Amino acid sequence: MKKIITRLLLLSCLLSCSAIASDNNATHNNVNISADKDGWQLVWSDEFNYQGLPDPNKWGYEQGFIRNKEAQYYTVNRTENARVENGTLVIEARKETFPNVRYQADSEDWRANRKQAQYTAASITTLGKASWTYGKVEVRAKLPEGSGMWPAIWTLGENRKPPFGESKTGTVPWPLCGEIDIMEFVGNSPNKIHSNIHYANWETSKHDKQAGNISFDKPPVNDFHTYTAEWYEDKIKFFFDGEHFHTVDTTQTVNDAFNKPHYLLINLAIGGGWGGKINDAMLPQEYLVDYVRVYQQLAPEKGH
Repeated sequence: MKKIITRLLLLSCLLSCSAIASDNNATHNNVNISADKDGWQLVWSDEFNYQGLPDPNKWGYEQGFIRNKEAQYYTVNRTENARVENGTLVIEARKETFPNVRYQADSEDWRANRKQAQYTAASITTLGKASWTYGKVEVRAKLPEGSGMWPAIWTLGENRKPPFGESKTGTVPWPLCGEIDIMEFVGNSPNKIHSNIHYANWETSKHDKQAGNISFDKPPVNDFHTYTAEWYEDKIKFFFDGEHFHTVDTTQTVNDAFNKPHYLLINLAIGGGWGGKINDAMLPQEYLVDYVRVYQQLAPEKGH
């Protein structure tokens, strides 16, 4: 009887250890990804090894007209704009008429007084599902092309007050919540990748930013590239295909914006203040994401 109990306990232990190992490793194209990578531990990922809508356990959506007077309407649970196929996330920008669910004819808010959109796309986020303080975010993606395209990989403080009251916990307005732009690309300036942070300056309490970019001989739109941010207690480092090109100081902010949890956004904007004039002849355009991985240091060090 004792031998049977011992064997059962041993079997239970092996199953538990297997479950833990499964949680701490990911599989991409049937290749196991180690939990540890140069002192970083994988804590969250989406390898997009499935079909259909983005995994609802990991991703939610922004909906409607959101910011920067952009032309696109962000849709929800619509495969025409956001889907997973052939091992990649596809966010598609389309020229089409789409109704605005927040339409109010007498509104002074541009997000509400547009009865219809002429363009659609998607913005998926981990708000309410996953957030992190410090770590490494690594995304492998292939960018869309054409004037008016504005894809991004970025984060916002989890405490941000959302534009339409979607979150009951967010109370801090932008830029007090902080923003980390891991990658921004604008099709009307196609030979650069931008990485920035936005925040409220601790001396003036006004919006401030630290901006950087990396330039190329030709637009980086024909292949997949890896975009990475390493976020430490006092700085953030930005990388393109493993090449470090920009570092920002995160200590000059109101509200410790970069010492609190942030959530992740991946979106494709069209037009707006920075996206510029839209080239309809280039549409539709696809923004492809091979994987998203978030790591945290096994032994975090300030000022690494």
